[in-house]
Amino acid sequence: MAVEHIRKWKIGDVEVVRIVEVNAHEDPFEVLTAGVTPEIAKQYDWLFPNFATPDGRMKISFQAFVLRSGKEKIMIDTCIGNDRQREYPIFTNMQTSFIEDLVSVGYAPDSIAKVLCTHMHFDHVGWNTRKVNGRWVPTFPNARYLFGRKEYEHWQMLKRTGGYHDFTHLADSIDPITDAGLADFIEPDIKLTDELTLVPTPGHTPGHVSVHISSKGQEAFLTGDMMHHPIQLAECDRAGNFDMDKDQGVKTRKAMFERLGDKKILIIGSHFAEPTAGYIVRDGRKWRFKVQ
Repeated sequence: MAVEHIRKWKIGDVEVVRIVEVNAHEDPFEVLTAGVTPEIAKQYDWLFPNFATPDGRMKISFQAFVLRSGKEKIMIDTCIGNDRQREYPIFTNMQTSFIEDLVSVGYAPDSIAKVLCTHMHFDHVGWNTRKVNGRWVPTFPNARYLFGRKEYEHWQMLKRTGGYHDFTHLADSIDPITDAGLADFIEPDIKLTDELTLVPTPGHTPGHVSVHISSKGQEAFLTGDMMHHPIQLAECDRAGNFDMDKDQGVKTRKAMFERLGDKKILIIGSHFAEPTAGYIVRDGRKWRFKVQ
Protein backbone atom coordinates (compact mmCIF):
# COMPACT_ATOMS: atom_id res chain seq x y z
CA MET A 1 0.00 0.00 0.00
CA ALA A 2 1.41 3.39 -1.01
CA VAL A 3 0.69 6.46 1.11
CA GLU A 4 -0.69 8.44 -1.83
CA HIS A 5 -3.39 5.83 -2.37
CA ILE A 6 -5.36 6.88 0.71
CA ARG A 7 -7.05 10.15 1.63
CA LYS A 8 -10.11 10.68 3.84
CA TRP A 9 -12.69 13.42 4.22
CA LYS A 10 -15.62 13.86 6.62
CA ILE A 11 -18.72 15.67 5.39
CA GLY A 12 -21.00 15.84 8.39
CA ASP A 13 -21.49 12.20 9.32
CA VAL A 14 -20.43 10.87 5.90
CA GLU A 15 -16.95 9.44 5.54
CA VAL A 16 -15.32 9.54 2.10
CA VAL A 17 -12.13 7.59 1.38
CA ARG A 18 -10.11 7.86 -1.83
CA ILE A 19 -8.33 4.82 -3.26
CA VAL A 20 -5.88 5.61 -6.08
CA GLU A 21 -5.01 3.07 -8.76
CA VAL A 22 -2.90 5.24 -11.10
CA ASN A 23 -1.36 8.26 -9.40
CA ALA A 24 -0.67 11.60 -11.15
CA HIS A 25 -0.26 10.23 -14.66
CA GLU A 26 1.25 12.86 -16.97
CA ASP A 27 0.03 13.67 -20.48
CA PRO A 28 -0.27 16.74 -22.71
CA PHE A 29 -3.40 18.76 -21.94
CA GLU A 30 -4.41 18.33 -25.59
CA VAL A 31 -5.10 14.65 -24.88
CA LEU A 32 -8.01 15.86 -22.75
CA THR A 33 -9.02 19.13 -24.41
CA ALA A 34 -8.02 20.13 -27.93
CA GLY A 35 -6.15 23.40 -28.24
CA VAL A 36 -4.85 23.61 -24.67
CA THR A 37 -1.13 24.07 -25.18
CA PRO A 38 1.51 24.25 -22.44
CA GLU A 39 1.56 28.01 -22.92
CA ILE A 40 -2.16 28.23 -22.20
CA ALA A 41 -1.84 26.01 -19.15
CA LYS A 42 0.98 28.13 -17.75
CA GLN A 43 -1.36 31.15 -17.66
CA TYR A 44 -3.10 29.55 -14.68
CA ASP A 45 -0.58 29.57 -11.85
CA TRP A 46 -3.08 27.92 -9.50
CA LEU A 47 -2.68 24.66 -11.45
CA PHE A 48 0.90 24.31 -10.20
CA PRO A 49 2.34 22.16 -8.69
CA ASN A 50 -0.62 19.90 -7.89
CA PHE A 51 -2.33 19.59 -11.27
CA ALA A 52 0.35 20.37 -13.85
CA THR A 53 4.06 19.79 -14.36
CA PRO A 54 6.49 22.73 -14.65
CA ASP A 55 6.60 22.25 -18.44
CA GLY A 56 2.80 22.53 -18.78
CA ARG A 57 1.65 18.92 -18.92
CA MET A 58 -1.41 17.76 -17.02
CA LYS A 59 -1.41 15.45 -14.01
CA ILE A 60 -4.41 13.14 -13.79
CA SER A 61 -5.20 10.26 -11.44
CA PHE A 62 -7.41 7.20 -11.78
CA GLN A 63 -9.16 6.51 -8.49
CA ALA A 64 -12.29 5.33 -6.72
CA PHE A 65 -14.13 6.32 -3.57
CA VAL A 66 -15.77 4.43 -0.74
CA LEU A 67 -18.32 6.13 1.48
CA ARG A 68 -19.89 5.35 4.82
CA SER A 69 -23.40 6.84 5.10
CA GLY A 70 -25.41 5.71 8.08
CA LYS A 71 -24.86 1.98 8.37
CA GLU A 72 -24.11 1.49 4.68
CA LYS A 73 -20.76 1.24 2.94
CA ILE A 74 -20.99 2.35 -0.67
CA MET A 75 -18.47 2.16 -3.49
CA ILE A 76 -18.47 4.98 -6.06
CA ASP A 77 -16.82 3.72 -9.26
CA THR A 78 -14.34 0.86 -9.34
CA CYS A 79 -11.35 2.02 -11.38
CA ILE A 80 -9.58 -0.14 -13.98
CA GLY A 81 -8.86 -3.51 -12.37
CA ASN A 82 -6.11 -6.10 -12.56
CA ASP A 83 -5.51 -8.65 -15.32
CA ARG A 84 -7.37 -6.78 -18.08
CA GLN A 85 -6.72 -6.38 -21.78
CA ARG A 86 -7.44 -2.75 -22.56
CA GLU A 87 -7.34 -0.33 -25.47
CA TYR A 88 -4.34 1.51 -23.94
CA PRO A 89 -1.13 -0.33 -22.96
CA ILE A 90 -0.75 1.60 -19.68
CA PHE A 91 -3.98 0.02 -18.41
CA THR A 92 -3.30 -3.51 -19.66
CA ASN A 93 -2.42 -6.34 -17.26
CA MET A 94 -2.30 -4.01 -14.28
CA GLN A 95 -1.35 -5.39 -10.87
CA THR A 96 -2.22 -2.99 -8.06
CA SER A 97 -2.99 -3.10 -4.33
CA PHE A 98 -6.57 -1.87 -4.81
CA ILE A 99 -8.27 -4.62 -2.79
CA GLU A 100 -5.64 -4.53 -0.06
CA ASP A 101 -6.08 -0.76 0.17
CA LEU A 102 -9.83 -1.16 0.61
CA VAL A 103 -9.35 -3.70 3.38
CA SER A 104 -6.77 -1.50 5.13
CA VAL A 105 -9.29 1.34 5.56
CA GLY A 106 -12.15 -0.87 6.74
CA TYR A 107 -14.02 -1.43 3.48
CA ALA A 108 -13.49 -5.12 2.77
CA PRO A 109 -15.25 -6.17 -0.45
CA ASP A 110 -17.83 -8.34 1.33
CA SER A 111 -18.86 -5.38 3.53
CA ILE A 112 -19.93 -3.14 0.62
CA ALA A 113 -23.72 -2.75 0.31
CA LYS A 114 -23.93 -0.77 -2.94
CA VAL A 115 -21.66 -0.15 -5.91
CA LEU A 116 -22.55 2.88 -8.00
CA CYS A 117 -20.96 3.33 -11.42
CA THR A 118 -21.25 7.00 -12.41
CA HIS A 119 -20.97 5.78 -16.00
CA MET A 120 -19.62 2.77 -17.89
CA HIS A 121 -16.22 3.76 -19.24
CA PHE A 122 -13.64 1.06 -18.54
CA ASP A 123 -11.81 3.06 -15.85
CA HIS A 124 -14.96 3.32 -13.70
CA VAL A 125 -16.16 -0.29 -13.76
CA GLY A 126 -13.04 -2.49 -13.72
CA TRP A 127 -13.05 -3.73 -10.14
CA ASN A 128 -16.73 -4.63 -10.44
CA THR A 129 -15.16 -8.04 -10.99
CA ARG A 130 -11.94 -9.90 -10.36
CA LYS A 131 -10.45 -12.97 -11.99
CA VAL A 132 -10.74 -16.18 -9.95
CA ASN A 133 -9.60 -19.47 -11.50
CA GLY A 134 -9.82 -17.94 -14.95
CA ARG A 135 -13.36 -16.57 -14.49
CA TRP A 136 -14.59 -13.04 -13.89
CA VAL A 137 -16.61 -12.99 -10.67
CA PRO A 138 -18.19 -10.08 -8.74
CA THR A 139 -15.69 -8.40 -6.43
CA PHE A 140 -18.43 -7.22 -4.07
CA PRO A 141 -20.62 -10.30 -3.67
CA ASN A 142 -23.02 -8.81 -1.11
CA ALA A 143 -23.61 -5.55 -2.97
CA ARG A 144 -26.25 -4.36 -5.36
CA TYR A 145 -24.58 -2.82 -8.39
CA LEU A 146 -26.37 0.35 -9.48
CA PHE A 147 -26.23 1.00 -13.23
CA GLY A 148 -28.01 3.92 -14.85
CA ARG A 149 -30.78 2.54 -17.06
CA LYS A 150 -30.10 5.01 -19.89
CA GLU A 151 -26.35 4.48 -19.55
CA TYR A 152 -26.61 0.70 -19.69
CA GLU A 153 -28.95 0.77 -22.68
CA HIS A 154 -26.57 3.04 -24.59
CA TRP A 155 -23.62 0.69 -24.07
CA GLN A 156 -25.73 -2.31 -25.04
CA MET A 157 -26.61 -0.48 -28.26
CA LEU A 158 -22.90 0.04 -28.94
CA LYS A 159 -22.29 -3.66 -28.40
CA ARG A 160 -25.17 -4.68 -30.69
CA THR A 161 -24.16 -2.33 -33.49
CA GLY A 162 -20.37 -2.49 -33.22
CA GLY A 163 -20.60 1.22 -32.45
CA TYR A 164 -18.24 4.16 -32.34
CA HIS A 165 -16.64 3.43 -28.96
CA ASP A 166 -14.57 0.55 -27.58
CA PHE A 167 -16.82 -1.68 -25.49
CA THR A 168 -14.69 -4.78 -24.88
CA HIS A 169 -14.66 -4.07 -21.13
CA LEU A 170 -18.35 -4.93 -20.91
CA ALA A 171 -17.51 -8.63 -21.19
CA ASP A 172 -15.33 -8.72 -18.09
CA SER A 173 -16.73 -5.87 -15.97
CA ILE A 174 -20.48 -5.54 -16.68
CA ASP A 175 -21.82 -8.81 -18.10
CA PRO A 176 -20.70 -10.95 -15.11
CA ILE A 177 -22.66 -8.62 -12.80
CA THR A 178 -25.88 -8.80 -14.77
CA ASP A 179 -25.42 -12.56 -15.25
CA ALA A 180 -25.15 -12.95 -11.45
CA GLY A 181 -28.39 -11.01 -10.92
CA LEU A 182 -26.64 -8.32 -8.88
CA ALA A 183 -27.50 -5.29 -11.07
CA ASP A 184 -30.24 -2.74 -10.40
CA PHE A 185 -31.07 -0.30 -13.20
CA ILE A 186 -31.71 3.16 -11.81
CA GLU A 187 -32.83 6.64 -12.80
CA PRO A 188 -30.23 9.46 -12.71
CA ASP A 189 -31.66 11.46 -9.78
CA ILE A 190 -32.35 8.92 -7.05
CA LYS A 191 -31.20 9.05 -3.43
CA LEU A 192 -28.68 6.39 -2.45
CA THR A 193 -29.20 7.22 1.23
CA ASP A 194 -30.68 10.17 3.14
CA GLU A 195 -27.29 11.87 2.72
CA LEU A 196 -26.37 10.90 -0.86
CA THR A 197 -28.27 12.05 -3.93
CA LEU A 198 -27.45 11.45 -7.59
CA VAL A 199 -27.25 14.45 -9.93
CA PRO A 200 -27.71 13.95 -13.69
CA THR A 201 -24.61 15.32 -15.46
CA PRO A 202 -24.92 14.09 -19.07
CA GLY A 203 -22.48 14.78 -21.88
CA HIS A 204 -19.46 12.70 -21.05
CA THR A 205 -21.85 9.78 -21.54
CA PRO A 206 -25.64 9.85 -22.00
CA GLY A 207 -26.49 8.63 -18.49
CA HIS A 208 -23.59 10.08 -16.53
CA VAL A 209 -24.29 11.02 -12.89
CA SER A 210 -22.43 12.81 -10.12
CA VAL A 211 -23.03 12.46 -6.37
CA HIS A 212 -24.15 15.22 -4.01
CA ILE A 213 -23.38 14.67 -0.33
CA SER A 214 -25.29 16.60 2.34
CA SER A 215 -24.95 15.88 6.04
CA LYS A 216 -25.31 18.08 9.13
CA GLY A 217 -25.14 21.30 7.14
CA GLN A 218 -22.02 20.31 5.18
CA GLU A 219 -21.96 19.56 1.46
CA ALA A 220 -19.68 17.90 -1.07
CA PHE A 221 -19.93 16.99 -4.73
CA LEU A 222 -18.22 13.96 -6.24
CA THR A 223 -17.78 14.82 -9.90
CA GLY A 224 -17.37 11.53 -11.72
CA ASP A 225 -16.26 12.45 -15.24
CA MET A 226 -18.48 15.52 -15.48
CA MET A 227 -15.01 17.09 -15.47
CA HIS A 228 -11.59 15.44 -15.57
CA HIS A 229 -9.20 18.21 -14.64
CA PRO A 230 -9.33 21.63 -12.93
CA ILE A 231 -8.18 23.37 -16.11
CA GLN A 232 -11.70 22.82 -17.44
CA LEU A 233 -12.88 25.46 -14.96
CA ALA A 234 -10.82 28.11 -16.75
CA GLU A 235 -11.19 26.70 -20.27
CA CYS A 236 -14.87 25.91 -19.82
CA ASP A 237 -15.89 26.63 -23.43
CA ARG A 238 -13.62 23.89 -24.79
CA ALA A 239 -15.04 20.45 -25.50
CA GLY A 240 -13.65 17.38 -23.80
CA ASN A 241 -12.11 14.89 -26.22
CA PHE A 242 -13.57 11.92 -24.32
CA ASP A 243 -17.12 13.29 -24.08
CA MET A 244 -19.59 11.30 -26.17
CA ASP A 245 -21.74 14.42 -26.64
CA LYS A 246 -19.23 17.26 -26.69
CA ASP A 247 -21.72 20.13 -26.86
CA GLN A 248 -23.75 18.72 -23.97
CA GLY A 249 -20.58 18.17 -21.97
CA VAL A 250 -19.73 21.87 -22.22
CA LYS A 251 -23.28 22.88 -21.28
CA THR A 252 -23.33 20.54 -18.28
CA ARG A 253 -19.98 21.75 -16.95
CA LYS A 254 -20.88 25.43 -17.26
CA ALA A 255 -24.23 24.89 -15.56
CA MET A 256 -22.64 22.93 -12.72
CA PHE A 257 -19.91 25.55 -12.21
CA GLU A 258 -22.63 28.16 -11.74
CA ARG A 259 -24.45 25.86 -9.33
CA LEU A 260 -21.38 24.90 -7.29
CA GLY A 261 -19.12 27.94 -7.60
CA ASP A 262 -18.44 30.37 -4.75
CA LYS A 263 -20.22 28.11 -2.28
CA LYS A 264 -19.04 26.02 0.66
CA ILE A 265 -19.42 22.82 -1.34
CA LEU A 266 -16.34 20.62 -1.31
CA ILE A 267 -15.58 19.43 -4.83
CA ILE A 268 -13.99 15.98 -4.97
CA GLY A 269 -12.66 15.48 -8.48
CA SER A 270 -12.77 11.87 -9.58
CA HIS A 271 -9.62 12.29 -11.70
CA PHE A 272 -8.03 15.18 -9.80
CA ALA A 273 -4.51 14.47 -8.60
CA GLU A 274 -3.53 15.00 -4.97
CA PRO A 275 -5.02 16.73 -2.98
CA THR A 276 -8.14 15.89 -5.09
CA ALA A 277 -10.58 18.13 -3.20
CA GLY A 278 -11.20 21.87 -3.04
CA TYR A 279 -13.60 24.64 -4.00
CA ILE A 280 -14.73 26.29 -7.22
CA VAL A 281 -14.19 30.05 -6.99
CA ARG A 282 -14.77 32.80 -9.49
CA ASP A 283 -11.73 34.19 -11.28
CA GLY A 284 -12.85 37.19 -13.31
CA ARG A 285 -15.10 35.81 -16.04
CA LYS A 286 -13.73 32.30 -15.48
CA TRP A 287 -13.41 29.89 -12.58
CA ARG A 288 -10.48 28.37 -10.75
CA PHE A 289 -9.90 25.59 -8.25
CA LYS A 290 -8.88 26.39 -4.70
CA VAL A 291 -7.44 23.37 -2.94
CA GLN A 292 -8.80 22.46 0.46
